[in-house]
Parts: sequence; structure tokens; C-alpha cells
Amino acid sequence: MTNIDSITLDVADVAAAQIFYTALGLGDRIQVRQLDNDAAPTSGFRGYTLSVTVFQPATVRALVDAAVAAGATLLKPVAKSLWGVGGGIQAPDGAVWTIATSAKKDSDPTDRRIESVVLLIGADDVAASKTFYVEHGLAVGKSMGKYVEFAMPASPVKLGLLGRKALAKNAGVAPEGSGAHRLTIVGDAGAFTDPDGFTWEASVAAST
Repeated sequence: MTNIDSITLDVADVAAAQIFYTALGLGDRIQVRQLDNDAAPTSGFRGYTLSVTVFQPATVRALVDAAVAAGATLLKPVAKSLWGVGGGIQAPDGAVWTIATSAKKDSDPTDRRIESVVLLIGADDVAASKTFYVEHGLAVGKSMGKYVEFAMPASPVKLGLLGRKALAKNAGVAPEGSGAHRLTIVGDAGAFTDPDGFTWEASVAAST
């Protein structure tokens, strides 16, 4: 079954980004590399969000507070909803993150374990992107209208699709944007570029 080993973000300040993601406990799943001086420009929403799911509301609040203290911009204050508790931030490098839990009550306020990290792609055509990924070996775990979740139970980073406008609304940003994603997916599915312009690189284990 396909796994995503990590996500690589192209950033202007590698040292600062490493400190930021290590402070959030994401240093093993989020890698950073120096943005090339000749890199294509990007503006507005980059067409994806990265999500951290945790086990309780206290962890959501702690991670959002830690992110803001480390230089992130608060996009959506932590709040309750029908599905749980969550908030949204934009990292100093520009990546948009949501931090959430389905739990309504705390079980251990000192527990800051991360349940999963999810890359949600804001697809222009969810059905076409879904078909593309199935043809590249991913299995669909859940599919509801404009939302697709791939079955990746053992993957360090999971993958989902959502319509671009809906994803931007969930994240608290305007859907408009253009240019480079500044994100590369590293996994065992091989090297390719998907219909929305997201590039995959083969992991070391997959290429040996």
C-alpha cells in the first residue's frame, strides 16, 4: 500500500523553518530545503493545506499557541464545531496548516501526541485527480462528493482531495492564488506530477 514518507517544503529561511516545525513536533514528517533563487514565484493560496490531527482539544490549543509564538499567523482561532475542535495558522514559510481533534473533551491536558498529519490537495477537478491517483496505485478509503480520502493506514503522512474553494474556506483563506506550490511529496509511488501540479519524488527506500 502506498506511503508518503514526508513532505518537503521549499523555504526562504531553512534554519527558521526547521526550528518552527521541530517546535511543533513535525520534524520527522516535514522536511525543508532552500528555495532556489530562480524558483517560480507564488502568490495567494498555494492549493493545499497540511493538517495535524491530535487526540484532545488541549493539544489543539497548545499547538496553535506554540505556532503563533514561533511566528505563525493565526487564520482561524481555535473553536468548537459539530465535528470537534480546531484552528488554522499560516506558517512563516507560507504553508497553511489546520490543527484539529474530533474529541470534545480533554483526557490528559499534558498529552501533546500527534495522531496524524494529512496533506489535503485543493483539486480543480476532484474526480479527475481521484482517478489519476487510483491509476498510480492509491486505494480510496473514503469518497463523499468533493472529498476523497485515500487508504494509507501505515503512512507517516496521509493524503486527501477536496475542491479548491472548499479547502480554502475551511482554512480561512481566499481561494485565489497562482504559481509554484513549493511543496514536494516524497513517497513510494514513484516520481510524477499530478493533475494539480503537485510533484512526487521517490523515497530513498523506494528507489533502491
